[in-house]
Amino acid sequence: MEKQNSNYRWIVFTAVLFTYFIIVSQRTAPGLISDQLMKDFHLPAATIGLLASIQFLAYAGLQIPIGILSDRLGPNYFLIGGTLLTGLGTIIYSTAANEAILFAARLLVGIGDAAIWVNLVLILSGWFRANEFVKLLGLAGMAGSLGFLLATVPFSAFIASFGWRPPFLTTGIILCLIAILLYCVLVIKPNQIGLNKTKPQQSYLKKQPRQEKTLVMLRRIFSNRQAWAAFFCHFGAVGTYVGFIGSWAVPYGMHVYDMTRSAASQLVMIGLIGAIIGAPVTSWFSARIDSLKRPYVLVHVVIFLSWTVIWLFGGNPPVFLLYILFFLIGYGNGGSTLTFAVVRQSFPIKEVGVVTGFANTGGFISAVLLPSIFGKVLDHFHSFGASVGYHYGFIIPAVFALIGLLGGMMIKENRREVNRPSEEAIV
Repeated sequence: MEKQNSNYRWIVFTAVLFTYFIIVSQRTAPGLISDQLMKDFHLPAATIGLLASIQFLAYAGLQIPIGILSDRLGPNYFLIGGTLLTGLGTIIYSTAANEAILFAARLLVGIGDAAIWVNLVLILSGWFRANEFVKLLGLAGMAGSLGFLLATVPFSAFIASFGWRPPFLTTGIILCLIAILLYCVLVIKPNQIGLNKTKPQQSYLKKQPRQEKTLVMLRRIFSNRQAWAAFFCHFGAVGTYVGFIGSWAVPYGMHVYDMTRSAASQLVMIGLIGAIIGAPVTSWFSARIDSLKRPYVLVHVVIFLSWTVIWLFGGNPPVFLLYILFFLIGYGNGGSTLTFAVVRQSFPIKEVGVVTGFANTGGFISAVLLPSIFGKVLDHFHSFGASVGYHYGFIIPAVFALIGLLGGMMIKENRREVNRPSEEAIV
């Protein structure tokens, strides 16, 4: 039985998306306790920004190597190992006694997280047909947004009731158990029913015994306009959103609008609702009009204008307008799943892993830079009041979003569906 005709593929899909749902929550959950960490460990804002960035730095730095290795060796064990490392890092974070352990724990989480999305994309490519791929990416994006949503009011309530350590410890244990579940779903059961009889690359190697050298492939990809378009798109759409809500969104609501922690979490939740809607709706609309570029350019225009309006209001727009803008920014983040539809449409399946990693690197370089730079701006204007610091800080996501818009305009439209039956079995 072929993977792409098996009903078991939906069990794989559910397990992989559930994993992504839980892991994504740990990208932004630390942002809920930024002020508590500053108090408990006597840390300045710039250090908190760096703490948020270190996870994304590891993530960004490993995207291309993991993409290369996953293309060559297959994605299953990388996804399992990444989930386990994320769980262990989260457990260590919950027990941290000093600043050094906090940084080490977030670094470990970043290393584990780096293996998740690239291999999720490769697993979906192997278990599902090309004409199903864009729609499933939209559902995967929605699962990620639900993970971000978990890290708002529900996680904030957990923290308010038990302190910040028990919620992170519980999540870490759950992730370790999920790693065991993934091993059963991706390795043991497919072997039992005859879906993993051959290694991922065997059918490809029989036809092309000479494998392209890694440096040659990277040189070709790095000189490809479409790859850079995907990189810049993700830089502007994902990094601004993840970088801000993962570090400064909750303190922003508390310091500028005098919100409680719970109310500030609800502000972030509005953005996450936008992201939940944005992923499937944008994917559906793209398929409906048979275009990736036009809806994606529109998404980037919305993101850029939203950040710019916040800045034009001095970082302090009316609350009702702020809710609308956060919803639109979240919608844009959800629509960023089109980045990987562009990759899947533009490159052969044997290169999807490395190009996905390259594009994802753009988003998380942005997510590394934004919290740290934002923190330095806040520290610089500390004596002028919170509103002034946030006013100038919002220049950063506006500029990053403009880079994303330029990336969207660089996309070369290709409406011809890429569907190579001989390659579809490669995971």
